[in-house]
Amino acid sequence: MYVPPLFAEDRPEVLAALMGAHPLATLVSLGPQGLTANLIPFLHDTNGGILRAHLARANRQLDDLREMQETGRQVLVLFQGAQAYVSPSWYATKAETGKVVPTWNYLAVEIRGVPRVIDDPAWLRAQVGALTDRHEAPQQTPWSVGDAPPPFVAAQLRGIVGVEIPVAHVTGKWKASQNRSLPDRQGVIAGLAAQDNPMAGIVPGA
Repeated sequence: MYVPPLFAEDRPEVLAALMGAHPLATLVSLGPQGLTANLIPFLHDTNGGILRAHLARANRQLDDLREMQETGRQVLVLFQGAQAYVSPSWYATKAETGKVVPTWNYLAVEIRGVPRVIDDPAWLRAQVGALTDRHEAPQQTPWSVGDAPPPFVAAQLRGIVGVEIPVAHVTGKWKASQNRSLPDRQGVIAGLAAQDNPMAGIVPGA
């Protein structure tokens, strides 16, 4: 990922927060048939630095992941947070010189690591349970995997395969108008706030 120094973000807690808030990431692998990408919800173990997920057993990307595990090649996982189109009309510089163009602000985290394919029912039950608990927590009456009949759960688990990706390299990019003047940034904040876009609270206003 191209990251100019001004947009680089390397604070572990900030990167982990984005991955936690936006867990549906793009898993990119390279195999004999070329590139493959799938959207997969991940759990990030911040203590061990590991991403955990599961794929449908019928997903052919698993062939790539097994081959990459054997050869030690890395997959790419892309998390994306808030994003927004930035209109040049919001810049104070537009009225001063007219020398402005549109751009796009966004937050992204890129993870690289060698995948491990896991076909263990106990591991899968734990992963599915943890993923479910994480996203059911805000519900008024949280559902848990244990609410379903055990034979049904066991049958569902037979249809998936687990994946662990130890984080070998992480890159964060926070493109939030840091390259603009304070008056321009304040204009961007006002423009985004009028659209109720969460990027309004991320662009530095002072």
